Amino acid sequence: MALTPNIDQRGRALRLIAGAMIEGPGWIILVLRFVGIISGEWPWFVGGLLVVMGLFLVLEGALGWCALKALGVGSRE
Repeated sequence: MALTPNIDQRGRALRLIAGAMIEGPGWIILVLRFVGIISGEWPWFVGGLLVVMGLFLVLEGALGWCALKALGVGSRE
């Protein structure tokens, strides 16, 4: 399955910005847990999940491809 672009420039910019906004707090949570400012197991899970989600959005923006759009979610046909 080829990742052919299916979003316009506005969609790409939106995904890049949203990805950075989601990824940033994830890294902050992970660093705070690593240095011991926050404790518990939840920071590893939540921080890691936010980083992965943010990276995926950045990837979508960089490629101009939206996974949900490719699956037909939200199409008006």
